[in-house]
Amino acid sequence: MSQKDTDAPWTKKNGQSYFGYKNHISIDVEYGFIRRYQVTDASVHDSQVLGALLDEQNQGEEAWADSAYRSESIEWILQILQFLCHIHERAYGNHPLTAKQKEENRERCQVRAKVEHVALHKCGMN
Repeated sequence: MSQKDTDAPWTKKNGQSYFGYKNHISIDVEYGFIRRYQVTDASVHDSQVLGALLDEQNQGEEAWADSAYRSESIEWILQILQFLCHIHERAYGNHPLTAKQKEENRERCQVRAKVEHVALHKCGMN
């Protein structure tokens, strides 16, 4: 007998339907273990949990994230909290990414890949 999880409603992103949960994590800079995490249903936008993930005691005080976390207000908050922002740039409507922005995003991916690896393997997703 299957039961529907009513805490995780369906959501759509780019025409694709999703059901379930998302893991949001902050990892230790030096050792790669999870320092903070949030689990949300799939309909919660990534940017809504960034504040809960920031950890000023984590060595380095840098914020690495995909473009879903980028907004003027988040960049402002990171600046106030003295976090160096490494959030991916994203294109907007008629404003495609420049070659420099694309290269910077590629460089950011090298660091973020370590976080994605932790999320997939230590959160039991793989």
